[in-house]
Amino acid sequence: MDYSKILSAKSQSLKPSGIRKFFDMLGGMDDVVALTVGQPDFVTPWHIREAGIESLEMGKTYYTSNSGLLEMRTEISNYLKRRFDLSYDPEREIVVTVGGSEAIDMTMRALIDPGDEVIIPTPCFVCYEPLCRMADGIPVSVVTEEKDNFKLTPEKLNAAITPKTKLLIMPFPNNPTGAVMTYDDLEKIAEVLRDTDIMVLSDEIYAEMTYGGKKHVSIASLPGMRERTIVVNGFSKAYAMTGWRMGYTAAPAPVTEQILKLHQFGIMCAPTTSQFAAIEALKNGDDDIFKMTGEYDYGRRFLVNGLRKIGIPCFEPEGAFYVFPNIGVFGMSSEEFCERLLYEARVAIVPGTAFGECGEGFARISYAYSLKHIAAALERIGNFVNTLKK
Repeated sequence: MDYSKILSAKSQSLKPSGIRKFFDMLGGMDDVVALTVGQPDFVTPWHIREAGIESLEMGKTYYTSNSGLLEMRTEISNYLKRRFDLSYDPEREIVVTVGGSEAIDMTMRALIDPGDEVIIPTPCFVCYEPLCRMADGIPVSVVTEEKDNFKLTPEKLNAAITPKTKLLIMPFPNNPTGAVMTYDDLEKIAEVLRDTDIMVLSDEIYAEMTYGGKKHVSIASLPGMRERTIVVNGFSKAYAMTGWRMGYTAAPAPVTEQILKLHQFGIMCAPTTSQFAAIEALKNGDDDIFKMTGEYDYGRRFLVNGLRKIGIPCFEPEGAFYVFPNIGVFGMSSEEFCERLLYEARVAIVPGTAFGECGEGFARISYAYSLKHIAAALERIGNFVNTLKK
């Protein structure tokens, strides 16, 4: 049977994740120091796990409403107001999803018609372009540059807009660069959008991970932007809850109504046990966020300084938990550098091209690991770089 003639052409046209490609290369390799996956090096805090366990012991294993437990949505609303000065009606404007990725998927499906263009600042998280194509949209890449601190500029945004533009992705704090958009940065973007019908998907999964005294600002909090913005967030990064698969959308009621409809048919509802754990995280997890973010900040400074001492130029990230060093100085492609580093030095990082073609010459390194782990990687990277200089 020729499956190439049977399987969806759209599905076959999608490229697998470049992150997972390198992660899978580790299989069967010994003594590898991996800094590849964006997963906190923490176990979910006990009081959050305990809430999930208690819900099981109490037999709370039923379906919830499609949009999630009302208590969960209420706590999300309280959290968004408390942390980012955003106001959303828990009954009409919030949907609990299976991780932030489902929230992005449902948002795109709710907004995009065939042929609509979606502006995506790159380098960026690997899922935006494939999910856009799955919704029959046309991804339009706008390259952010190191000289601009990897921020989206209003000039580049304005140049990318056409009559077919439907949606702008705002992936800040950014994976893989660690770039952050300040209020003034966002206001310049908002100025471009206010007289248009362009919607914004603001992926704020790293909102709690900002450094150097910079507090995250949601573009939805700016005048005239709430009505055109879908805020996507989740629990994986801030609360070390990757395996619980908890995310959500916060959006104007007419948009939420369509997202909920798609979520209803495709998913039914998010896992009940995870929702009870997430409620506890929202109620009593602020101290956990503070503690973990402090540890990431140590790792951030340690890694950036270590790379610079080795002789690898490195933009200083202000958010998320990644650095995006410039490895083009070694005269190799990103993929070749990362493959040689893996096989010759047993250190795994991700080529910048996994996040878009504009990532050529860069690599992503996660510092969501212990200082001991990062130090071991730096020692090996230093030795590897020294061999290249000989």
